Amino acid sequence: MPRHLSIPDAATAVCSRSELRARGMTEREIARAVEHGRLRKLQRNRYVAGAVWEDLWPESRHLVELSAAAAEMRAGGGVASHESAGALRRLPFYRHVPEAVHITLPPGTRMSSRPGLKRHHDRLPEDDIDVLGGIRCTSLDRTTFDLVRTLSPEAAVAVADAALGQVAMREGEYDDREAEVWRERMLERCRRYRASRGVRQAEQVIRFADGRSESPGEAVGRLQLRRLGFRRLRVQVPVRGPAGKDYRVDIEIEDVRTFFEFDGLGKYLEESQRSGRTVEQVVLDEKRREDWIRGTTQKRMVRAESPHILTPAALAQRLAAFGVVPPAR
Repeated sequence: MPRHLSIPDAATAVCSRSELRARGMTEREIARAVEHGRLRKLQRNRYVAGAVWEDLWPESRHLVELSAAAAEMRAGGGVASHESAGALRRLPFYRHVPEAVHITLPPGTRMSSRPGLKRHHDRLPEDDIDVLGGIRCTSLDRTTFDLVRTLSPEAAVAVADAALGQVAMREGEYDDREAEVWRERMLERCRRYRASRGVRQAEQVIRFADGRSESPGEAVGRLQLRRLGFRRLRVQVPVRGPAGKDYRVDIEIEDVRTFFEFDGLGKYLEESQRSGRTVEQVVLDEKRREDWIRGTTQKRMVRAESPHILTPAALAQRLAAFGVVPPAR
């Protein structure tokens, strides 16, 4: 499975042309390595090993691209923003691959052009600027605002849920008051930037966001359920387990007494999520869990995978297979 990188690891993965030359590679050998995929050129003088690149999720690939661009920039050469700040802040990219590194500069600032670099011009207040891993980037609030108004609605909801989770989730407990403070703060930002592109979408996404959501697939599944007309959706619902410990179900569709679970492949294939269990043991544990939940609550359980949440129609078809019909509009 592809993997994520930390900010320091992303920086370490990048090597400069001079470092390659110091290792004994000639210009011709560097060019040949790029041609055959052993190296991938990121910026004019920065590279990453092809094998490393192929093993990464899009978020970590972009973090590597950002590290390469930051190494090429002069001090004070701008602030990482949009998707680039999102990668630094571990916000998810749902079905979105950034086409360039995003940098925000003060109005009137000039920067030499080069491929793979997208420039934005705006005056960022000091409160909107942070430093992560030695890279200047937009704050969590500003990054979230920029993304929820420029990405697709599905990707925007995944970002907003993740950002709110960073703000309101503390040691496994969700702080509703902190969540509402964040929501009002973000809506006030929308009011201040009323003339900006995508603000109407940003307001809708911020009102809909729920920081208890544990994955982009869960966030998008909830959005598609809402689009189908379901209104009473509870997130991360506790169900008392056989040993007195709560199970958590992704979403309860209270309208139709049905639980909804998004089944990402990572739950079964990523070692970090299996907690030392084999794939077979994870599948068996999931079966026992589902049997208990259905048996003790007398509610249906619908499991959906990535293809089922691509569109409202796709999800409606999946629900119909379980006898779940959206409410009449």
